Amino acid sequence: MARQIETEPARTETPAYGNPDVSASHQPEVRHRSPEPPRPTRRSFVREHPVALVAGAIVVVALAIGGVWVWNYLSSYESTDDAQIDGHIYPISPRVSGRVIAVNADSNQAVKVGQVLIQLDPTDYKVALEKAKADLAEAQADARVELTQVPVTTTTTSSQTATAGAGVVEAQAAVATAERQYVAAQARIREAEANYDKAQKDVERFRPLVAKEEISRQQFDQAVATAAAMGAMVDTARASAEAAQRQVAQARAHVLQAEAQEAGTRSAPQEIASQRARANSSQAKAQAELTKVQQAELNQQYTTITAPVDGVIGRRSVEVGQQVQEGQELMAVVPLNDLWVTANYKETQLKRMRIGQPVTVRVDALDRDYKAHVESFPGATGARFSLLPPENATGNYVKVVQRLPVRIFFDSGQDTAHMLRPGMSVETKVWINK
Repeated sequence: MARQIETEPARTETPAYGNPDVSASHQPEVRHRSPEPPRPTRRSFVREHPVALVAGAIVVVALAIGGVWVWNYLSSYESTDDAQIDGHIYPISPRVSGRVIAVNADSNQAVKVGQVLIQLDPTDYKVALEKAKADLAEAQADARVELTQVPVTTTTTSSQTATAGAGVVEAQAAVATAERQYVAAQARIREAEANYDKAQKDVERFRPLVAKEEISRQQFDQAVATAAAMGAMVDTARASAEAAQRQVAQARAHVLQAEAQEAGTRSAPQEIASQRARANSSQAKAQAELTKVQQAELNQQYTTITAPVDGVIGRRSVEVGQQVQEGQELMAVVPLNDLWVTANYKETQLKRMRIGQPVTVRVDALDRDYKAHVESFPGATGARFSLLPPENATGNYVKVVQRLPVRIFFDSGQDTAHMLRPGMSVETKVWINK
């Protein structure tokens, strides 16, 4: 701005305030200012800085676009770090009791399905199987005897009066036959007892030799097994002798029956029915003994414990020489080809979550992302499955956002090296807009 220039005008003799009587010396001094020059026009900031305006506009638009993109990205998924890898854990326990003689797998060892993990001592079960087979043979022999007596009795009673004498002779012949069978059975008992005694003595002779390692352990075990087999043969022979003795008694009873038939024939139908009942009873007993043999065979097979699936051994708690009981957990097998993620999402995060949506799983231990998908939703919240679920009806109600364990399955072909393990912590992102 130009500075104002003050000028002092010439004095005039005009009366002050229009009064002519006032002298000029009493008139006030009046100053007149010259007109101001025109001020220059000031330019706006927009005109002076057009580039800054354009740059600011670009920044605002970029921020708006970035904000929209960030908002869309953050709203395109639901995430949680309350998640972990889960999998099946197969407990390994024996179905029979016994002493452990071999453990073929250690903790953290990979095993295949069918691989022998634990071997129990099968000796007792082998002996039990032999005894069951002997009892079965005896029962089957009794059943055959009883069954063959049915037509005999029928034939005998059908000719009651006319052939009563022949029936008595036939019954007496049956007694003689049964007695010969009984004598032969006793001879087999003596033979079996002699073989068993010899086998027992062989075991006693081999015992100090195996202790001194003069003979192999295999020879000693074979001698023990032979002794056990001979003992079973003794039991079988005795059972056969008892069966033969019963046959003798039955044959003698038939003699009495034939003699009674000579006196009267009215009881013939009842006698036939009774014989058939005895035959049926013997067959039922033989069937029961057969089931015992089958159970003994299973028990012997159960002494070998194998891996049910491919996996890794964990929680091993068994050692050689340990006496284990039926149902006792000895170790566990963790399969690594059937894993999933359990992600505990808040109930407010499930609004747009659906089965089949893609999931990104971040594994903390491996610092790697895996592709997965939502497989299923739970039937209730985690709190409802807890040991002490909340009871809001008591009046102590506090609204708490609940979590639901969502099951997420990995897409196939990503863990060929089996690096994932149950229990690992993960972070999951369910892409709800894809």
